[in-house]
Amino acid sequence: MDENKKTVWSNLRHKAKPLISYVKGGKKSPSKPEVRPEHKLDHRMRTSMPDIRQAHRTSSSSKRIKYKSEQQDFTALHEISLNMQLSLQNQVLDRGGEGMHLLENTGEFMKTYLLTINLKEGRNLVIRDRCGTSDPYVKLKLEGKTIYKSKVVYKNLNPVWNESFSCPVSNLHQKLSVKVYDRDLTTDDFMGSNRISLDKLETEKTHPLVLNLNDPNSLEEDMGVILLDVCLSLRDGDSRKNSRSPHHAKRLSDSHRKVQLWSGVLSITLVEGTDLPEDGHGDVYVRFRLGSQKYRSKSQCYKFSPQWRERFEFNHFQDGPNILEVEVWCKEGRKYEERFGMSEVDLSGLPVGQRQLYTCVLSHGRGRVIFLITLNPCSGVSISDLCAPPLEEPNERDNLTQCKINMRDIGFLQVKVIKAMDLLAADLNGKSDPFCVLELGNDRLQTHTIYKTLNPEWNKVFTFPVKDIHDALEITVFDEDGDKAPDFLGKISIPLLSIHNGQQITCPLRKDDLEKLTKGTISLELEVIFNPFRASARTFQPKEKKFQEDNPKFSKKILARNVVRVRDLSRAVLSVLHYIKSCFQWESIQRSITAFLVFLLTVWFWEFYMLPLFLVLIIVWNYLQVASERAGQDLESEKRGLIEKIHMVQEIVITVQNLLEETACLGERIKNTFNWSVPFLSNLAFLMLVLVTVIMYFIPMRYIVLIWGINKFTKKLRNPYAIDNNEILDFLTRVPSDVQKVQYSEPRAAGWHSPLRRKRNTV
Repeated sequence: MDENKKTVWSNLRHKAKPLISYVKGGKKSPSKPEVRPEHKLDHRMRTSMPDIRQAHRTSSSSKRIKYKSEQQDFTALHEISLNMQLSLQNQVLDRGGEGMHLLENTGEFMKTYLLTINLKEGRNLVIRDRCGTSDPYVKLKLEGKTIYKSKVVYKNLNPVWNESFSCPVSNLHQKLSVKVYDRDLTTDDFMGSNRISLDKLETEKTHPLVLNLNDPNSLEEDMGVILLDVCLSLRDGDSRKNSRSPHHAKRLSDSHRKVQLWSGVLSITLVEGTDLPEDGHGDVYVRFRLGSQKYRSKSQCYKFSPQWRERFEFNHFQDGPNILEVEVWCKEGRKYEERFGMSEVDLSGLPVGQRQLYTCVLSHGRGRVIFLITLNPCSGVSISDLCAPPLEEPNERDNLTQCKINMRDIGFLQVKVIKAMDLLAADLNGKSDPFCVLELGNDRLQTHTIYKTLNPEWNKVFTFPVKDIHDALEITVFDEDGDKAPDFLGKISIPLLSIHNGQQITCPLRKDDLEKLTKGTISLELEVIFNPFRASARTFQPKEKKFQEDNPKFSKKILARNVVRVRDLSRAVLSVLHYIKSCFQWESIQRSITAFLVFLLTVWFWEFYMLPLFLVLIIVWNYLQVASERAGQDLESEKRGLIEKIHMVQEIVITVQNLLEETACLGERIKNTFNWSVPFLSNLAFLMLVLVTVIMYFIPMRYIVLIWGINKFTKKLRNPYAIDNNEILDFLTRVPSDVQKVQYSEPRAAGWHSPLRRKRNTV
């Protein structure tokens, strides 16, 4: 089979070379191709042009046997390309200046560019809805084809998108169309457009553009502007994956490592906001952005001076962005969202280890935001090869241990990512281009990409500073897909407290929700070093929130799972209550006598230290139970039919409905007891509370509890047929809820008439 492929590619190469030479001005006829020996290239090329075959042979010599058939196809394609370049260079030598001009034009034709666009915001857009606003979104088109569509910003004439994307471009003699539309239920309304000439853009430079929107069919002169950044960069050819020399690959690996490692941690404490607009409503929150790192604060009820008092951290990179963007937003419901203002803070001159107070004035003077920033150094993050892990050397281990004395970190985590096996095939050739992303809290590192394999071997060592020992290490395997979003291959999550140091483990990959298994495994070796005292102290501090913002969506599966969890908890509580009730009912004489004696002794000798002692006894009892029965239970999901799923959804909805109704009724009845909705019940509650107050004033609480317990234990003995009840709940059932108050008819005097009857009598 390989020989047949080789013959086909050789014939194609032999036929293509003289044909291209004839088209470009060669003297030989295409009907008489010149036969050249296989795999022999004329070395009349200039010395500045590298031998692509030699570079490919050097970089992939170790994998020649494994990927022999793929490399033969790739080498044949490159020989065709090189023969084309050889023919053009021969013309350069023969024709002089004319040939050089031809070669330059051909090289320009073969170039590929990457167009990167950052869609920022729109200002003063036109009104397209009856309510005086619009729901704008942007479409970007090349040659009539839509290459990107932004999200919809509802009810806003000054929308903010802050969305970025990239698109490969091969021809610069075309224009990029930027069109803005208003989202409607039927047909989207046009809000204006503009065009960008790609051939006028300077490569390798970011161009901030302000595009004035216009519409020839509209009488509106000012339709607003769109702000965006455009960058046009030169890309390598398709051989960038396999034709790199070892030295070039090493430089890329170093730069890849340098981009990921952060040198410091920015600790930001959001204090409060002041002088916000008085016409706002809903909830107000603050967004922080530093490069690709984003954080959204908690939502506070809108008021003139909201206070947050929350802290978070950003990683500070040595060559990263130093402009911190601060935005204040007001939101009500799912559609209304308005940005009050924005401010920027330059962090380039921030001193290390010193807390700085910032009072940022929002744009257009619509308020101020007060927050604190502290830059702390960080030296516990690293990426190295498997042959030289940092924690293997005693000196390096001591240095890392001593570095965390004056830091908020409690320890370090070392992760050896060895290999993965039997991954999913995400490409059409039956292979994948896998790489790993490691996440610990908000810290993120990733491996390099290994192309065209289902059994990659990374052999890399990653070191993370540990901020919370209760975090979980998440490792996600992706398939690189060029300029598109990577494809998901599998994921695992490992709590730090479950790590056994120095033990190599093989974990099966799971799906994105971490519930079901998927194809493939990954081999790791983990080691965590932490200070138990600092870890214990950190446990009682607020937990760090994830930066990623996930919009909550309705899911029948999650709803069913949560209902089952609540039902299991309620059953456990009810079983305990039933056990206590059985002691009062004397179902077992031995059990009831024991419970009665324990109750008497506990109440008579009760001290407050007995409460934590009781909880300690429960923990010890459960520990003995777990130690004797080491049995894990896995969540099992049953396959249900369509009818069963429909019935399950109905049962879940009814259960949630009844639970919400009971909770609302209980709260409303307690409220109506104190607001004199029913004067008789309010008077009765008033008298009973006065009586209880007098009794508790003159009689100690210990005796009151003893009397209550003796009454409960002897009630069944004194009256075997007595009905068990709860006096407080029985009283609350007599108080009407708000729904019942509306449903009840209020009796009126006989002379009272309805408004409709009064109107008839007047007529």
